[in-house]
Amino acid sequence: MSVLLGPLSGALVAGGIYYGFSNLMQTRTQQHIKDLHTLSVRLVETPNVILAPPSAAARVKPHNFTTELKARWNNEVECLFRGIQNLDRSAVEWGRTLLYSSSGKEDKGAGEAPATKVPTASAETASS
Repeated sequence: MSVLLGPLSGALVAGGIYYGFSNLMQTRTQQHIKDLHTLSVRLVETPNVILAPPSAAARVKPHNFTTELKARWNNEVECLFRGIQNLDRSAVEWGRTLLYSSSGKEDKGAGEAPATKVPTASAETASS
């Protein structure tokens, strides 16, 4: 009897393992089929308009204090450069009047610009 008991118990254990794996594969396959069907239905029947997340530029909040600070700084720098530009123009004009003016040298002080404006070459050609 022990000759038959060993192979029979082995066959029974092997059959149980086979049945367990077979049943596990069948249930998982059925679950995968259901999941694939659900996903394919969602893919086919989705609405045309898909709401995308907001862009990165829309998510950035403006910093009012830093924007105001930068705007004021830029305004001050602009005024500084315009002042220097106007100072340069007035210095050039003062130098022209000082060098090319024939009258008013003795009447005015040493560092003052004369009151008369000297016509430039572009003004002479425009009047001709």
